[in-house]
Amino acid sequence: MSEMMKNLDVNALLPFEDHPFRERSGKEQEELLERMKENGLLEPIIVRSLPEDKYEIISGHRRVEACKELGISEIPAMVRDLSRDESIIAMVDSNIHREHILPSEKAFAYKMKLEALKHQGKRTSRQLVGKYESADEISDTESGRQVQRYIRLTYLIPELLQMVDEERIAFTPAVELSYLPDHEQKKLAEEIEYADATPSLSQAQRV
Repeated sequence: MSEMMKNLDVNALLPFEDHPFRERSGKEQEELLERMKENGLLEPIIVRSLPEDKYEIISGHRRVEACKELGISEIPAMVRDLSRDESIIAMVDSNIHREHILPSEKAFAYKMKLEALKHQGKRTSRQLVGKYESADEISDTESGRQVQRYIRLTYLIPELLQMVDEERIAFTPAVELSYLPDHEQKKLAEEIEYADATPSLSQAQRV
């Protein structure tokens, strides 16, 4: 893999396509802004080249936004020569250990990385579940079984997934609910809003 350091125009930087990690506002972003006001950008962002002198951000989305707010027009970047699948893996790996990460973010990140690995001819998701030693293919902190459970969350309708992020539905019941057809999930979401109560694990399993 070839790479080089460049100072890039902030306007040449594009967010990663289908980036599963949300931009943070509020206190977290304010703290980043304060650190950058005091110390500048200490660590270069990571990007890959696109046509027409554009660059896709692999790692550093929040720092780029902070630079824009601070009026910084040029950003030091490590430009890497990566394929789409390689860049997905690098993007997930560089963001998955953020201090605050939502279940939905982790779910879609794991799913993107698994698909990228499958494109590269690595182990399939079925093998990942069956062989715990293969978990390092996706995560260096969670088992293959747990990775698959997170990926199940991507089968939830948006209304239920938001309830998981808001901690209104616990993780394990949410995994069980992900096996319901969409129309039943929709009905359940309406009932939860109406009753202002969420199902326990045993209730989710019965459903």
